[in-house]
Amino acid sequence: MLDTQWARLRTDASVPLRRGAWYRVVMLTPTDAVVDVHRRMVSVPRDVLQITPQPPPVWAIVPRPGHAGALPASWGTRYAVCPACRARAPLGPGLVAMRCSACGGEYDVGWGDAYFA
Repeated sequence: MLDTQWARLRTDASVPLRRGAWYRVVMLTPTDAVVDVHRRMVSVPRDVLQITPQPPPVWAIVPRPGHAGALPASWGTRYAVCPACRARAPLGPGLVAMRCSACGGEYDVGWGDAYFA
């Protein structure tokens, strides 16, 4: 029986996961993790994931992808992802905590847990 684990993308990969968002791990194999993406089971190579027993309750910092047409240019080269609802938000310099406009939660900014491709 698999204890609850969580995974997020830690490098650029052609998989249907959003950077910075955590997904519940349903099954692990030696090479892949099956994660729950909106109730759809998706197999992802383990070597592109960070897997942990509990996602950190901090805003994830992720670099802006080259094809991010939906993100406002004013957000700059990186943005934040809410740990609770996965909403994206602009990241101001030196912020210690932010309130999510989507879910209303307030969380520390994970400067020490930043996503690096």
